[in-house]
Amino acid sequence: VQLQASGGGLVQAGGSLRLSCTTSTRTFSSYTMGWFRQAPGKEREFVTSLSWRYGSTVYADSVRGRFTISKDNAKNTVYLQMNSLKPEDTAVYYCVAHDYWGGGSTWNPRYWGQGTLVTVSS
Repeated sequence: VQLQASGGGLVQAGGSLRLSCTTSTRTFSSYTMGWFRQAPGKEREFVTSLSWRYGSTVYADSVRGRFTISKDNAKNTVYLQMNSLKPEDTAVYYCVAHDYWGGGSTWNPRYWGQGTLVTVSS
């Protein structure tokens, strides 16, 4: 499974961005898609995950209520809508996928895409 992420950029605090992640192959209904991020000098951290079959979602506490993950079945694409962005959201965001359900800080997805940089200025 190849994952192609896009949509990163520079935005002011309080602004919004939408990241996209398209898979190179048909997304199986059992898959979980999601996002991790890594800020400068910090460890990679879980952001959110979504069950392709059921639409169930999990969010990190730090983004819940501000970020929304969604999908487009026809396009094999998952989105991350990021609102009310804060400087601490600055990070490289990675699209991930796994063969079955997962999420949370201990989740270890099998497939990783290249990162896309999000920079939030204060």
